[in-house]
Amino acid sequence: MKAKKLPADFVVDAALAAAVEAHAEEGKLACAHAFAIAKSAQVAPIVVGQTADALGVNLHRCQLGLYGYPGHTKGWAVSNIADHPVPEGLETAIRAALDDDGGLPCVRAWQVAAEFAIPKMLVGYVATQMEVRIVHCQLGAF
Repeated sequence: MKAKKLPADFVVDAALAAAVEAHAEEGKLACAHAFAIAKSAQVAPIVVGQTADALGVNLHRCQLGLYGYPGHTKGWAVSNIADHPVPEGLETAIRAALDDDGGLPCVRAWQVAAEFAIPKMLVGYVATQMEVRIVHCQLGAF
């Protein structure tokens, strides 16, 4: 694993580190667990991501399906998400959520999923099929 660059003033919080280590399996922390830790600790998700980085724990099982699944496949390759119906208006909503550079920020992808009451992974899948790059992971993975 390539070491991630952390902010110069970043200090690992012992309680947060303990939570990351408690939820990590084989040196990997699932995205959903990272968000649960952030919510429980009342910190921004990026802080959990940075804590994982500082501990050498890799994030995996991205909730948008982008990385961290068996065999280095996308999540939709192992979840059959492509079989889900695509709601009318989803592609339009994805396009409307793009940033100025044409990327779809992770947080906006989550918002689109909530708006349509669909799995986050379906938004990730459809965006990828549209050749839209998802950017700015809330945990700092990309």
